[in-house]
Parts: sequence; structure tokens; C-alpha cells
Amino acid sequence: MKANGRPDTGVIHLDLPSPYIPHACGLLHLPRFIAKAKKSVKGELGKSYQRNYKKGFDRFLCLHLGIDPDQVENIVREAEDDAEIDQRLLAIFPEDLKIAKWNRELVQKGMSEMGIQALDDAKRKMGIEERNDLISFADMIEFDEERIL
Repeated sequence: MKANGRPDTGVIHLDLPSPYIPHACGLLHLPRFIAKAKKSVKGELGKSYQRNYKKGFDRFLCLHLGIDPDQVENIVREAEDDAEIDQRLLAIFPEDLKIAKWNRELVQKGMSEMGIQALDDAKRKMGIEERNDLISFADMIEFDEERIL
């Protein structure tokens, strides 16, 4: 447990964007994936984040877009600035981003029967099984990074 009584899940990057923050193109989680890629290429991504980097939401987003997560990382590594990152990403994205479909899927991850079981298991491991307000995996990220108290 941390000093504030919250479970200790390892290094927490409080500077990462919320998965609920959309990119300028409208896709939720994309700013977070880009931010994690920036940390990863600099060797600054915490161990607890490396476990799910380019997996979990990152991979689901890439599957939705029909791209490989390594393409995103390579663009981040090679680009001169954020504008170039955005320009190069938009060039590899499909014309129809199906924004509403993706955003709905992201906010509902953890609400299926199997997802509820996985979410309950994660809460149990963190010692927060009484937290009925955490109803999705995005909520769990928000809790872990102290945006939900």
C-alpha cells in the first residue's frame, strides 16, 4: 500500500493522458498510446506499463485501425515533433476511423460477462473489490493514476 492508502501497482506515470481523452481525430486512448510510445522509445516507460504496452487498449486500437502497434512506435521514434507524428499516423490510418464504434468499445471494456469477471479479479488483486464505481478497464486506469479517488 502507498502512503495514501491506495494499492501500490509499481511506477505510476501520472503525466500520461487519460484513456478518456480523445485525439484531435476523435479517437479515445490514442493520445495515451502516443505518450506511452514516447516514453518507451526513450527507455522511460515504467515496468508496470511495459507489461501492457502495445497490448491491451493499444493493441485493440491498432486492430480497430488495421495497423500494427510497432508502426505507431516507429513513427513516434522517427518523427521530429507532434505535428509530424499526427501527420504520419493519419497517413496510415483508414479513411473511415469509425470513431463512435471505437470510442464505445473502449468505454465498455470490462462490461461484458467475461469482462466483469476479469475486472472483479483485478479489483480483488488490488484489494479494492468494494469499488462498485469502477465499471470498466478505463476506470481502473483512472483509479490507478489517481484521477478517480
